[in-house]
Amino acid sequence: MIGPMVVASLALAGCAATPPPGLRAAAADPAATRETKALFASLRRIAPTATLFGHQDTLAYGYRWRGERDRSDVKDVAGCFPAVYGWDLNDAFVKGGETIDPARAATLRGYIRQGFARGGVVTLSWHQGNPANIGDAWNVAAPAVSRILPGGDLHTHYLARLDAAATFLASLKADDGTPIPIVFRPWHEHSGSWFWWGRDHATAADFRALWRMTVTHLRDRRGLRNLLYAYSTDVFADEAAYLERYPGDDVIDVLGFDDYSLKGTANVDAVAARLRTVTRLARERGKIAAVTETGLEAIPDPRWWTGVLGRALDTNADMRGIAWVLVWRNANPAFDRKEHFYAPYPGQASAADFKAFGDRPDILLECELPDLYARAAAR
Repeated sequence: MIGPMVVASLALAGCAATPPPGLRAAAADPAATRETKALFASLRRIAPTATLFGHQDTLAYGYRWRGERDRSDVKDVAGCFPAVYGWDLNDAFVKGGETIDPARAATLRGYIRQGFARGGVVTLSWHQGNPANIGDAWNVAAPAVSRILPGGDLHTHYLARLDAAATFLASLKADDGTPIPIVFRPWHEHSGSWFWWGRDHATAADFRALWRMTVTHLRDRRGLRNLLYAYSTDVFADEAAYLERYPGDDVIDVLGFDDYSLKGTANVDAVAARLRTVTRLARERGKIAAVTETGLEAIPDPRWWTGVLGRALDTNADMRGIAWVLVWRNANPAFDRKEHFYAPYPGQASAADFKAFGDRPDILLECELPDLYARAAAR
């Protein structure tokens, strides 16, 4: 790990992120807030020299604790919070419902404000339920995508849900009233078919229309200018497969993918190939590249961090540009799933190796971040 002043100087010198002549790298929303534009620019500057580390639900609970303020399993092991905080918008809604739950929303809002106040990056996925049968995100029994598009019988119904989401997103503000920049990652892993918006449940044209409808409603109709939009497939074979359902550069800021195939060194080359594809596409299109989800459940390999994940990132050294890598959550087995964790806790088999991974000069935790939001200049 390296200090924030060094990181800042490296970020400003990130010439490898310079787009080709004639390409203007900027947030997709030309009217985005100053802080949102600054975050976009900061991540692009940092990516050629360093990768931020992120963790899902890191402030809410850990393997042996729940609801303790200013705690994280990542911090317990590495001495610093993660640089990227992953959350899910569905946690603001009534469980199994269509409306915002005030208590759940207040809790999620509090965590998001904490992460932003520390200078971290906030990402929001959305495991929203199937509007065709009020099932969960994994309920694929009833086709829904075509029905929630304009002209569909569930369109008006779905817009009410989207409006509820917009109201919550609009409430995400810092103490001084500044809208908190959010990397919004809806419709993720759409190249698979386990979610109701996945490949087997929507045509490519309908998926692209769904994405554009979502952005148009949030950005143009509801006036949300604090969102960066992340396109996030599952594993993919090649560039054509990755871009098959791509909705357009004007509604995308981040090119990401979720990849849980890194179970050992045998898969490193395949993952590295995907890293190269995404970083190249991001460079060509003036976007941010990210590994939006990854990890090894229960981390049985004591050298997974340096020997597998680190090796995959190193293999991509000829085209550095991954802005962040985020691992999934640490379920508390006393209240949740057993042995479902993706970051180490003190005493876990991979804890020492994770500390070594975090000590790499090109892996950044929160305490090493420069001012990503240009807040110092505004004071």
